[in-house]
Amino acid sequence: MTSPTSQQLYRFLEDRFACAQACTECARACAVRASLVDPDGTERHERVRRLGIMCAEVCDATCHVLCEESRQDEDEIRVRLEWCRSVCLECARTFDEQPGAESAAATCRTCADACSEFLRSLA
Repeated sequence: MTSPTSQQLYRFLEDRFACAQACTECARACAVRASLVDPDGTERHERVRRLGIMCAEVCDATCHVLCEESRQDEDEIRVRLEWCRSVCLECARTFDEQPGAESAAATCRTCADACSEFLRSLA
């Protein structure tokens, strides 16, 4: 971002905060959903549990990066956001196939949308 106006800076910070907040919510929902999956169940259940845990970890790490106040490389932030977005979308698709996981799937999609929105503000 080169010489942003105060409005651009406000939008950037607003999008960054919204994305960090969505990541936190997604991490919480995925961790809860993963804990509800029977770890001794089928291979499919194990995949759902592992993906939920991975999504929670990726979202948590992304939130931490976004909350850091130090100057960060914009390309690094982009890579992190793209990774988070893709993991959230994969997790949402997997949760769609799980009875009772609709809320977690929706939270994952909200997080993916927030990542996309923030990516657009990085222009």
